[in-house]
Amino acid sequence: MLFDLDGTLIDSVYQHVLAWHETLEAAGIALSVWRIHRRIGMSGGLFIKALEREVGKRVGEDEAERLREAHAGAFMRRYAEVRPLPGARSLLATLTAMNVPWAIATSGSDKTARPALELLGLPAGASLITRDQVAYAKPNPDLFLAAAARLGANPHESFVVGDSIWDLLAAQRAGALGIGVLSGGYGREELERAGAYRVYEDTDALLGHLDELGIRSG
Repeated sequence: MLFDLDGTLIDSVYQHVLAWHETLEAAGIALSVWRIHRRIGMSGGLFIKALEREVGKRVGEDEAERLREAHAGAFMRRYAEVRPLPGARSLLATLTAMNVPWAIATSGSDKTARPALELLGLPAGASLITRDQVAYAKPNPDLFLAAAARLGANPHESFVVGDSIWDLLAAQRAGALGIGVLSGGYGREELERAGAYRVYEDTDALLGHLDELGIRSG
Protein backbone atom coordinates (compact mmCIF):
# COMPACT_ATOMS: atom_id res chain seq x y z
CA MET A 1 0.00 0.00 0.00
CA LEU A 2 1.33 3.39 -1.04
CA PHE A 3 0.08 6.38 0.94
CA ASP A 4 -0.04 10.07 0.28
CA LEU A 5 0.82 12.11 3.39
CA ASP A 6 -0.93 15.50 3.68
CA GLY A 7 -4.69 15.10 4.00
CA THR A 8 -4.38 11.30 3.99
CA LEU A 9 -2.29 10.39 7.04
CA ILE A 10 -1.90 13.80 8.69
CA ASP A 11 -4.38 16.70 9.00
CA SER A 12 -2.22 19.33 7.33
CA VAL A 13 -3.95 20.44 4.13
CA TYR A 14 -5.26 23.71 5.53
CA GLN A 15 -1.92 24.54 7.13
CA HIS A 16 -0.41 24.19 3.65
CA VAL A 17 -3.18 26.36 2.18
CA LEU A 18 -2.65 29.12 4.73
CA ALA A 19 1.13 28.90 4.35
CA TRP A 20 0.81 29.42 0.59
CA HIS A 21 -1.68 32.25 1.13
CA GLU A 22 0.70 34.01 3.51
CA THR A 23 3.61 33.51 1.11
CA LEU A 24 1.74 34.82 -1.92
CA GLU A 25 0.32 37.81 -0.03
CA ALA A 26 3.84 38.75 1.10
CA ALA A 27 4.95 38.58 -2.55
CA GLY A 28 2.11 40.86 -3.62
CA ILE A 29 0.20 38.05 -5.36
CA ALA A 30 -3.53 37.99 -4.59
CA LEU A 31 -5.06 34.52 -4.83
CA SER A 32 -8.18 33.29 -3.04
CA VAL A 33 -7.78 30.58 -0.43
CA TRP A 34 -10.19 28.24 -2.22
CA ARG A 35 -8.11 28.42 -5.39
CA ILE A 36 -5.00 27.49 -3.44
CA HIS A 37 -6.78 24.53 -1.84
CA ARG A 38 -7.60 23.10 -5.28
CA ARG A 39 -3.87 22.87 -6.03
CA ILE A 40 -2.65 21.26 -2.82
CA GLY A 41 -1.21 17.82 -3.53
CA MET A 42 0.40 18.68 -6.86
CA SER A 43 4.11 19.37 -7.13
CA GLY A 44 5.47 22.77 -6.19
CA GLY A 45 6.57 23.30 -9.79
CA LEU A 46 3.10 22.62 -11.16
CA PHE A 47 1.62 24.78 -8.40
CA ILE A 48 3.73 27.67 -9.70
CA LYS A 49 2.62 26.96 -13.28
CA ALA A 50 -1.02 27.00 -12.15
CA LEU A 51 -0.33 30.22 -10.25
CA GLU A 52 0.98 31.84 -13.43
CA ARG A 53 -2.27 30.99 -15.21
CA GLU A 54 -4.39 32.27 -12.32
CA VAL A 55 -2.68 35.66 -12.02
CA GLY A 56 -1.62 36.11 -15.65
CA LYS A 57 1.98 36.76 -14.69
CA ARG A 58 5.12 34.76 -15.36
CA VAL A 59 7.04 33.66 -12.28
CA GLY A 60 10.77 33.27 -12.92
CA GLU A 61 12.70 30.28 -11.59
CA ASP A 62 14.49 32.35 -8.94
CA GLU A 63 11.22 33.81 -7.69
CA ALA A 64 9.58 30.37 -7.79
CA GLU A 65 12.34 28.95 -5.60
CA ARG A 66 11.95 31.85 -3.15
CA LEU A 67 8.20 31.20 -3.01
CA ARG A 68 8.71 27.48 -2.36
CA GLU A 69 11.21 28.20 0.42
CA ALA A 70 8.92 30.82 1.98
CA HIS A 71 6.00 28.39 1.86
CA ALA A 72 8.07 25.69 3.61
CA GLY A 73 8.97 28.16 6.35
CA ALA A 74 5.38 29.35 6.77
CA PHE A 75 4.15 25.75 6.92
CA MET A 76 6.71 24.74 9.55
CA ARG A 77 5.63 27.69 11.71
CA ARG A 78 2.16 26.11 11.73
CA TYR A 79 3.38 22.56 12.25
CA ALA A 80 2.44 22.49 15.94
CA GLU A 81 -1.21 22.55 14.77
CA VAL A 82 -0.83 19.39 12.65
CA ARG A 83 -2.19 16.09 13.98
CA PRO A 84 -2.42 12.54 12.65
CA LEU A 85 -5.76 11.89 10.99
CA PRO A 86 -8.13 9.43 12.72
CA GLY A 87 -7.00 5.86 12.24
CA ALA A 88 -3.70 6.70 10.53
CA ARG A 89 -1.43 5.28 13.22
CA SER A 90 -3.63 2.23 13.74
CA LEU A 91 -3.87 1.51 10.01
CA LEU A 92 -0.10 1.56 9.52
CA ALA A 93 0.42 -0.56 12.64
CA THR A 94 -2.20 -3.06 11.44
CA LEU A 95 -0.63 -3.36 8.00
CA THR A 96 2.77 -3.91 9.59
CA ALA A 97 1.36 -6.64 11.84
CA MET A 98 -0.24 -8.28 8.79
CA ASN A 99 3.08 -8.14 6.89
CA VAL A 100 1.57 -5.88 4.23
CA PRO A 101 4.36 -3.66 2.87
CA TRP A 102 3.59 0.07 2.84
CA ALA A 103 5.32 3.33 2.04
CA ILE A 104 4.54 7.05 2.05
CA ALA A 105 4.94 9.12 -1.13
CA THR A 106 4.41 12.87 -0.95
CA SER A 107 4.76 15.87 -3.26
CA GLY A 108 6.11 17.72 -0.23
CA SER A 109 9.80 18.30 0.40
CA ASP A 110 11.87 16.33 2.85
CA LYS A 111 11.93 19.41 5.08
CA THR A 112 8.15 19.56 5.46
CA ALA A 113 7.42 15.80 5.28
CA ARG A 114 10.00 14.10 7.49
CA PRO A 115 8.65 15.50 10.81
CA ALA A 116 5.45 13.57 10.10
CA LEU A 117 7.23 10.28 10.82
CA GLU A 118 7.52 11.18 14.50
CA LEU A 119 3.95 12.50 14.50
CA LEU A 120 2.76 9.12 13.22
CA GLY A 121 4.90 7.20 15.71
CA LEU A 122 7.15 5.82 12.96
CA PRO A 123 10.89 5.23 13.03
CA ALA A 124 13.20 7.57 11.15
CA GLY A 125 13.92 4.78 8.67
CA ALA A 126 10.30 4.31 7.60
CA SER A 127 9.78 4.23 3.84
CA LEU A 128 9.23 7.86 2.81
CA ILE A 129 9.59 9.18 -0.74
CA THR A 130 9.53 12.96 -1.14
CA ARG A 131 9.61 15.44 -4.01
CA ASP A 132 13.38 15.76 -3.57
CA GLN A 133 13.94 12.14 -4.63
CA VAL A 134 12.19 12.08 -8.02
CA ALA A 135 12.23 13.99 -11.30
CA TYR A 136 8.55 14.91 -11.20
CA ALA A 137 5.91 14.89 -8.46
CA LYS A 138 2.15 14.35 -8.72
CA PRO A 139 0.21 14.06 -10.95
CA ASN A 140 3.19 12.32 -12.56
CA PRO A 141 3.59 8.73 -11.33
CA ASP A 142 7.25 9.03 -10.26
CA LEU A 143 6.60 9.21 -6.50
CA PHE A 144 4.45 6.09 -6.41
CA LEU A 145 6.77 4.20 -8.75
CA ALA A 146 9.70 5.06 -6.49
CA ALA A 147 7.73 4.04 -3.38
CA ALA A 148 6.84 0.67 -4.94
CA ALA A 149 10.47 0.16 -5.95
CA ARG A 150 11.58 0.95 -2.38
CA LEU A 151 9.32 -1.90 -1.20
CA GLY A 152 10.34 -4.24 -4.01
CA ALA A 153 6.69 -4.27 -5.07
CA ASN A 154 5.01 -4.26 -8.46
CA PRO A 155 3.02 -1.01 -8.78
CA HIS A 156 0.40 -2.90 -10.80
CA GLU A 157 -0.26 -5.00 -7.69
CA SER A 158 -0.35 -2.03 -5.33
CA PHE A 159 -2.99 0.24 -3.84
CA VAL A 160 -2.50 4.01 -3.70
CA VAL A 161 -4.37 5.83 -0.91
CA GLY A 162 -4.80 9.57 -1.33
CA ASP A 163 -7.10 12.52 -0.65
CA SER A 164 -6.67 14.53 -3.85
CA ILE A 165 -7.34 14.15 -7.55
CA TRP A 166 -3.59 14.56 -8.10
CA ASP A 167 -2.93 11.40 -6.05
CA LEU A 168 -5.45 9.41 -8.04
CA LEU A 169 -4.26 10.64 -11.42
CA ALA A 170 -0.71 9.67 -10.42
CA ALA A 171 -1.99 6.28 -9.24
CA GLN A 172 -3.58 5.62 -12.62
CA ARG A 173 -0.41 6.57 -14.44
CA ALA A 174 1.59 4.26 -12.16
CA GLY A 175 -0.79 1.40 -12.95
CA ALA A 176 -1.92 1.11 -9.31
CA LEU A 177 -5.46 0.88 -7.93
CA GLY A 178 -6.53 4.19 -6.37
CA ILE A 179 -8.31 4.48 -3.02
CA GLY A 180 -9.71 7.89 -2.11
CA VAL A 181 -10.24 9.43 1.32
CA LEU A 182 -12.35 12.52 2.00
CA SER A 183 -10.09 13.90 4.75
CA GLY A 184 -8.34 16.42 2.48
CA GLY A 185 -11.44 18.29 1.33
CA TYR A 186 -12.12 16.81 -2.11
CA GLY A 187 -15.57 15.36 -2.74
CA ARG A 188 -16.44 11.73 -3.38
CA GLU A 189 -17.51 12.32 -7.00
CA GLU A 190 -14.31 14.23 -7.78
CA LEU A 191 -12.18 11.40 -6.44
CA GLU A 192 -14.19 8.78 -8.30
CA ARG A 193 -13.90 10.75 -11.56
CA ALA A 194 -10.13 10.86 -11.02
CA GLY A 195 -10.08 7.06 -10.83
CA ALA A 196 -10.78 6.02 -7.23
CA TYR A 197 -11.91 2.39 -6.96
CA ARG A 198 -13.25 2.99 -3.46
CA VAL A 199 -13.70 6.17 -1.40
CA TYR A 200 -13.73 6.23 2.42
CA GLU A 201 -14.19 9.02 4.95
CA ASP A 202 -10.64 8.70 6.28
CA THR A 203 -7.99 6.14 7.18
CA ASP A 204 -10.05 5.02 10.17
CA ALA A 205 -12.89 4.03 7.86
CA LEU A 206 -10.41 2.37 5.51
CA LEU A 207 -9.03 0.33 8.41
CA GLY A 208 -12.50 -1.04 9.03
CA HIS A 209 -12.93 -2.06 5.39
CA LEU A 210 -9.58 -3.61 4.48
CA ASP A 211 -11.42 -6.80 3.56
CA GLU A 212 -13.03 -4.92 0.65
CA LEU A 213 -9.55 -4.60 -0.81
CA GLY A 214 -8.80 -8.29 -0.30
CA ILE A 215 -6.52 -7.54 2.65
CA ARG A 216 -7.24 -9.80 5.59
CA SER A 217 -5.40 -11.52 8.38
CA GLY A 218 -4.95 -15.28 8.38
